[in-house]
Amino acid sequence: MSVPSASAGTEAVPLREFTERAYLDYSMYVILDRALPHVGDGLKPVQRRIVYAMSELGLTAAAKHKKSARTVGDVLGKFHPHGDSACYEAMVLMAQPFSYRYPLIDGQGNWGSVDDPKSFAAMRYTEARLAPYAQTLLAELGQGTVDWQPNFDGTLEEPVLLPARLPNVLLNGTTGIAVGMATDIPPHNLREIAAACVCLLDEPDAGIERLCELVPGPDYPTGGEIVTPREELAKLYRSGNGSVRVRARWEHDKGSDEIVITELPFQTSGARVLEQIAAQMQAKKLPMVEDLRDESDHENPIRLVVVLRSNRVDVEPLMDHLFATTDLEKSFRANLNLIGLDGRPRVMDLRELLGEWLVYRRQTVTRRLRHRLERVEARLHLLEGLLIAFLNLDEVIRIVRYEDDPKAALMARFALSVLQAEAILETKLRQLAKLEEMKIRGEQDELARERDELLATLGSEKRLTRLLRTELLADAEKYGDARRSRLVQRRAAQALDETALAPSEPVTVVLSQKGWIRAGKGWELDGSSLTYKSGDAFLAQAQGRSNQLAVCLDDGGRAYTLSVHDLASARGYGEPLTGRLDPPAGARFEHLLLGTPDELWLLASDHGYGYVCRYEDLLGRNRSGKASVSLSAGARLLAPLRVADAAGLRIAIAGSSGHLLVFPLAELPQLAKGKGNRLIALAPDKGERVAALALLPAGAGLMLVSGKRRLKVKIEDHLGERGRRGVLVGGGKVRIDALEVSGAG
Repeated sequence: MSVPSASAGTEAVPLREFTERAYLDYSMYVILDRALPHVGDGLKPVQRRIVYAMSELGLTAAAKHKKSARTVGDVLGKFHPHGDSACYEAMVLMAQPFSYRYPLIDGQGNWGSVDDPKSFAAMRYTEARLAPYAQTLLAELGQGTVDWQPNFDGTLEEPVLLPARLPNVLLNGTTGIAVGMATDIPPHNLREIAAACVCLLDEPDAGIERLCELVPGPDYPTGGEIVTPREELAKLYRSGNGSVRVRARWEHDKGSDEIVITELPFQTSGARVLEQIAAQMQAKKLPMVEDLRDESDHENPIRLVVVLRSNRVDVEPLMDHLFATTDLEKSFRANLNLIGLDGRPRVMDLRELLGEWLVYRRQTVTRRLRHRLERVEARLHLLEGLLIAFLNLDEVIRIVRYEDDPKAALMARFALSVLQAEAILETKLRQLAKLEEMKIRGEQDELARERDELLATLGSEKRLTRLLRTELLADAEKYGDARRSRLVQRRAAQALDETALAPSEPVTVVLSQKGWIRAGKGWELDGSSLTYKSGDAFLAQAQGRSNQLAVCLDDGGRAYTLSVHDLASARGYGEPLTGRLDPPAGARFEHLLLGTPDELWLLASDHGYGYVCRYEDLLGRNRSGKASVSLSAGARLLAPLRVADAAGLRIAIAGSSGHLLVFPLAELPQLAKGKGNRLIALAPDKGERVAALALLPAGAGLMLVSGKRRLKVKIEDHLGERGRRGVLVGGGKVRIDALEVSGAG
């Protein structure tokens, strides 16, 4: 395929090469000039331009507030030709005390709230000026500390970076999404970061562990509790990547029925938290909570009250549940990705980041001192010329009065420079008094001392380091404050089980032959008297409480767990179990159990095998059930029996051949699952099955049911060891249909 020839004055480039280059250019622009902060001043370009434009407008912390639209207009018109809404949002962010740990802008008007940071008023309504902290970025701007570059149209100059006196990139943090990379730097406490910088100045070989002692973790503007373990935080600072979990702070007086939440995690809305709790209350998942109140005001920015139904409610598990299910606990990603001094973006660890900033700060202070030295030497040079003029005042006056070119004459007569000659000629007559000569000599002495001090500092790394240390500590004392986010050790938040949250009420659960289930209040309900769909009928029922878990057993020995509190009402036909569970194809539900986790149950098959298990062993979370009883081919699971009191309990088991065996329950093992042990010797291959099974409490009697007859059995005549054949009842002429336990006898 031939490439079309280019017309005169144009260049033909393959589309693949053009798009690749264009996208790469765009990517680098987004990374370097929009989304990522610089390690030097910790600002993105739009933030830097806003702060600089406000300083040029004279909006210092001592000035009067001006309309935000004025600032945005200057930023867009002079330095940042982009959208006004994006620029204003960046400005708002720097003014919100709940978004910035150390706000750069002091706003007046509606600048948003914690509940809705985007609810700020339009820029035509709000007013702003720089906050005092902004001076740490601007104080040294005019002292030769930074490089300058032309603005977008080449008519003005703007600073490439601001001469930050503090590592602002860590103090206020930032977030940003570029092309192929992102940054999430959490805010930190000024005093802690300054202490870490001083540590690196004093101990250049200090490691991450030493720095983590001084900077234990982030410090968010809204406070809260950082519950991330210290080891994970140290790992974050060691790798530059990690996450931070922050919890709300709450108070509860013993005996009180109110929980008061006083601090929320960073970027968390109190209204949203109340909505989340209220939704659980409406779904009846928080029966122990009665009411919610928002008592936040100007004096208490965050005060959310959770009213309990009783002062006997266990508060700790409830708060753990709320931490796990609401925004009262949030996890924040940390990614220390920023532009380094070499102009390249990369992820830094804490030591590398602070080290790079200290290099930047050392360069800035060095440039400031050299700039000041140049100014001092230039002034001394002028003063030297002025002093010569005062010492030869009459001659200077004569030259000025009579010479055609007094500047050249002065330079020739007294060996002056051009600058010195111009300074003499610009001196006013009233400055020719004797007093001025004394002032010049005094200024010379003072400037000479300053020059010597500057030269000594510039010539000594130790003196320069000492100056950096002193200035850092001074700024930390002036602008620093106490930590807001406490670092605490807490157990992991865990949501309460649905059964623990459900109210405890008497309930009867009914299962039909077709696998439909329903629940009715109370224990008086008779499942056999309910109406069923055509072709369906009553199968089983169980009594318990609404906050318990029910277990259904199928013909394959699998156990399925159901929460009782949300079952369909017994007033209707109920709901099919297949809507909640995923049993194997062709499986049939046969038994229904309802109990507490510590209860014991006897599970047996009609082939004569069984075991005792705890009810908790039957519970599971899988919709497809849990393998519990292993059944041999052709075996059927008998109705499980609740073991009320194992002490002195005996098992009575009868075979279809007419044999009856009674043995202590203690001979049967307690298992979690399986086939169990042999209860009675049968011959399943010859058609023998278990005809009846019963549990005999100590002192109870046993009745044998055969058709319409009931025969009293002497238990002593049928006692034996587990797994034996048993004693034949009535010479084998009595068919055993069931066993009934009677009272003491």
